[in-house]
Amino acid sequence: MSDGGALQVLDGTHLRALDLTLPPPPDLHSGLSGSHLLHIAHSRVSASLFGLSLPQPLTATALTRLPAASDRDAFLSADFDQEKASQILRDYVTAIADELKDNPLVVSVLDGSTLHLLLEDEDDFAMLAENLFTDLDVEDKGKISKSQIQNALSQMGVEMGVPPFSEFPQLNDLLRKHGADGDEELGQAQFAQLLQSVLQDLEVELSKKNVVYIHNIQIINGSKLRQVLGNEKELNSIVEKALKENAEAKEGVASIEIIRSFLERNAKELGLPRSEANEAVVLLYDDVFTEVAKGKGSAELEKEELVKLVKDILERLAEQLQSNPIFEEA
Repeated sequence: MSDGGALQVLDGTHLRALDLTLPPPPDLHSGLSGSHLLHIAHSRVSASLFGLSLPQPLTATALTRLPAASDRDAFLSADFDQEKASQILRDYVTAIADELKDNPLVVSVLDGSTLHLLLEDEDDFAMLAENLFTDLDVEDKGKISKSQIQNALSQMGVEMGVPPFSEFPQLNDLLRKHGADGDEELGQAQFAQLLQSVLQDLEVELSKKNVVYIHNIQIINGSKLRQVLGNEKELNSIVEKALKENAEAKEGVASIEIIRSFLERNAKELGLPRSEANEAVVLLYDDVFTEVAKGKGSAELEKEELVKLVKDILERLAEQLQSNPIFEEA
């Protein structure tokens, strides 16, 4: 298993090699319902993704990619023979993989290993406990209540291998077990001892049942932009909007500057990263627009040249994002 604090990207790649063999039917005349097929698919996919419970928006969108489920209610209640059921299962898992390719999930697998490393190093743990105690002792009394252990765990967070209480309710049981839900006040040494006991038990619980935490991070990998480039009608619509903006711009403003401004303002619609997200995005736009601007200067471009220029920029951005995806908060 992985380091609990490490980020992992689930992009559906290994789902394409998943064993999707259906169990033999109990008799020759029995079929599998659409509802049962979805259950089998979710179970197989979840098992291959660290036991992750698939987000409902992911499965709902994947289902819309399935031709057999165009009428969702009819599909769920319909029965399918073994051959048809196998095909639907393969198509649905492929749809989930395609959806993850377009919109990868960023997760941390919390399996207790990060806590183990932390607790194993006495100096590191002592420093952590001291820092947490200082942060929580807002009145600088040298004492805090036992119930502050909950806030300490929240401050440690996923990065240090501690799942959110909402994702792992058993944390409340551990706090009660160690009496860490009362108002009794503790000094720094007592706080460190109690925190250590809670974390030791948490390590054991996570090693038995991992928690897969989905981060609120979006990966911009050019997938949506490539879909736009592959859809002539949508691409032409975007190009026309950019040309219209260029025609209405103030005199003296270079076409390339106008196109860049247009793309940055419509980033979400196009599957582009927001220019304000981080420095890497600014550098991405700078590199692409500097390259396409070579030899064009500030001269007024004809319509045909502008159309070619917009498409060229979008293709370069898609290529760059495929090679170097951008991570940004969703």
